[in-house]
Amino acid sequence: MDIMLASGSPRRRQLLGELGWKFQVEPSRLKETAIAGEKPEEMVCRLAETKAADVFSRHGSCWVIGADTVVVIDGRVLGKPCCREEAVSMIELLQGRTHTVMTGVAVLAPDGRRLVRCGRTEVVFRPLSHEEVRAYVAQGESMDKAGAYAIQERGTLLVERINGCYFNVVGLPLEVLSEMFAELGWPLAEQWRGNK
Repeated sequence: MDIMLASGSPRRRQLLGELGWKFQVEPSRLKETAIAGEKPEEMVCRLAETKAADVFSRHGSCWVIGADTVVVIDGRVLGKPCCREEAVSMIELLQGRTHTVMTGVAVLAPDGRRLVRCGRTEVVFRPLSHEEVRAYVAQGESMDKAGAYAIQERGTLLVERINGCYFNVVGLPLEVLSEMFAELGWPLAEQWRGNK
């Protein structure tokens, strides 16, 4: 089976690679847009499916995986910061508090079947001073991350604890993805053998 990852995220690429699966990468060409009044879970699921469908339109003989991740706190959605000052504001909002990371995942099968799910993880940040927040953002890993932090890199030192799937916070809830593939006919025992 041919798998296509509809994402340019190096973190998602690394996670899939560590499973031993063979896959190709083609990021979606569509611009991510929010819809007024849309709930965060609905948004990440819609965007994941839209990204996957865009790539599927060019690679219909492949299994296509789409994903979209956001951080949610106080009902507010934090995507990727546009500048360092916005990154600082995001981390200051999150420090000392609990937030939710949501990742929408879509799998489109060559026969037209599709599944869309959402992974959710609660993340608790340790309390941080303004100087500590600025020092973290100055490390340079905030700019292409939802919520302005990378839990798998230096941002791990921001986190006091998590409740739920760590891989969801990185950007791809692997258990959810595995269950979706199993439901579509690629059972777990075969997933371990890979798709070579």
